[in-house]
Amino acid sequence: MQKPHSGHLERENQVPDPTAVPPLRKSTCLTWSEGAAWPCPAQDRLASMLLQAARLVGLQLSLSLSCCWAFSCHSTESSPDFSLPGDYLLAGLFPIHSDYLEVRSRPMVTLCDRSNSFNSHGYHLFQAMRFSIEEINNSTALLPNVTLGYELYDVCSESASVYAMLRILSVPGTHHIEIQGDTSRYSPTAVAVIGPSSTNHATAAASMLSPFLVPLLLEQIHKVNFLLHEDVVTFNDNGDPLSSYDIIAWDWSGPKWTFQVIGSSRWSPVRLDINKTKIQWHGKDNQVPTSVCSSNCLEGHAQVIVGVHHCCFECVPCEAGTFLNKSDPHRCQPCGKEEWAPKRSQTCFPRTVVFLAWHEPVSWVLLAANTLLLLVVVGTAGLFAWHLETPVVRSAGGKLCFLMLGSLAVGSCGLYGFLGKPTLIMCLLRQTLFALGLAIFLSCLTIRSFQLVFIFKFSAKLPIFYRAWVQHHGAGLFVVISSTAQLLICLTWLAVWTPLPTREYQRFPQLVMLDCTEAKSLGFVLAFIYNSLLSVSTFACSYLGKDLPENYNEAKCVTFSLLLNFVSWIAFFTTASVYQGKYLPAVTMLAALSCLSGGFSGYFLPKCYVILCRPDLNSTAYFQASIQEYTRRCSST
Repeated sequence: MQKPHSGHLERENQVPDPTAVPPLRKSTCLTWSEGAAWPCPAQDRLASMLLQAARLVGLQLSLSLSCCWAFSCHSTESSPDFSLPGDYLLAGLFPIHSDYLEVRSRPMVTLCDRSNSFNSHGYHLFQAMRFSIEEINNSTALLPNVTLGYELYDVCSESASVYAMLRILSVPGTHHIEIQGDTSRYSPTAVAVIGPSSTNHATAAASMLSPFLVPLLLEQIHKVNFLLHEDVVTFNDNGDPLSSYDIIAWDWSGPKWTFQVIGSSRWSPVRLDINKTKIQWHGKDNQVPTSVCSSNCLEGHAQVIVGVHHCCFECVPCEAGTFLNKSDPHRCQPCGKEEWAPKRSQTCFPRTVVFLAWHEPVSWVLLAANTLLLLVVVGTAGLFAWHLETPVVRSAGGKLCFLMLGSLAVGSCGLYGFLGKPTLIMCLLRQTLFALGLAIFLSCLTIRSFQLVFIFKFSAKLPIFYRAWVQHHGAGLFVVISSTAQLLICLTWLAVWTPLPTREYQRFPQLVMLDCTEAKSLGFVLAFIYNSLLSVSTFACSYLGKDLPENYNEAKCVTFSLLLNFVSWIAFFTTASVYQGKYLPAVTMLAALSCLSGGFSGYFLPKCYVILCRPDLNSTAYFQASIQEYTRRCSST
């Protein structure tokens, strides 16, 4: 027997110079000293490893643990037999001593043979492997003409495991490790490794052994069939044993270990039997512990897996618009386009379709106000037709007043399109009719104010221009050109940026807003800007006539109507910037209705008042007196 290995490597006399390391070739070998690896000459390879022996030892290990007590394995005396020569060597990694648990200020190698650090459990595993190999070698049926050897290492720490791995991977008889391109042809000292028993040490060992393919599956292992302690041992095509097993529960509560059979596993037919009453749980009142990495998530929380184990996850709440399907607890799924869901939801709900319906109270109020305006406009047209030859109607523009009243009526009819479920016809006409009607009205109002100022202030100074203006019907020509320009803008709007009914999903998560797309198009912006320019020109012309005769002075009334127009649209855009609900069409209709009402009341209501309530002011003599008074005032200045 050889001297036991303590898990530490032999110390060389000198440390090689790292700068003298030659480049690695396809076949290169390394040696280690004080944990460092250095290049060295190549060594011969041995025969391929024997995995069948490793499987037999693993099986014997599980079977012989129970027999270990009969051979006094629980003895705390150390055995000198830590290695055994043989045709094939198996390595065993067992924690015969416990790890060093104190805090360290710097990394250092743990010495395993410390006082008061003996680990009886690792020692039992160590003796069980020795017993298993001896049983195999003593048998004439298991591995005839083959002698198994072993090298057993005390791996009390991760550093001891690393040293043991380097020794196992070395070329037999040396401290060298060859680095080759094809690791499947490499033959280390040991053909297979049993252990370590802890997860941390096993992870470190696997990372070093895996590149050297320690251990590889044997192609003939599924042909093995032998009798071991009256049990038949066979393997399937994958190399897995098909034997039956007893399930043993170990009791470590007393001064000595005891165990009892609590179940069994059979493979033909496949059957698993467990007597739960014999299981002694560690918890209070023998309560079964909960063996989960993470607790169950609350409703509406997805199980986002952390790491590689499905039982370890974080609970992440599903966001609004998503839900957690019970068939897939790991991912929140989005709701359909017509559905919505609150946060932490397990299902989606149908969205509510909303629009400004006819039967709502707001709709009734707007409908009544718009209808009243339309009726007043029609009534005013009849009143002006009845008094067409009176000075008030003639000073207001005569037949031009009917065009102005008609444009207000057209704009008012377009406002009905803001009520009810949006349709293609409603979307095409409601904004364009209003924009065109308002443009015609403002064009007429602008040219009427300009004409009064020109007659009273510039006709005598520019007689030629005045005669040409009258002969070529300048007022009518301006109205036609100005209205045609707005008509072209509206037609381009309808052709290029066609207003269409749309279902809006972004404003509110639980609602589907039915609306038209005209407010978001460039055509709407162009039409609005054009009417704004006409409003400014109307205000400018009316302001120039602020000192005209009282019967012709419309500056105050026009200023009032235009001021109401500006305030209405400023209020609309302010509201639209902060509110996008279903009553937004009502806000738009209210702004347009205020604009039309302001224009009508500022220009036509004073004249209707004179016709109906002050007939004495609707006479030729009164108008001539006002003109003469204006002439005397101008002459005196």
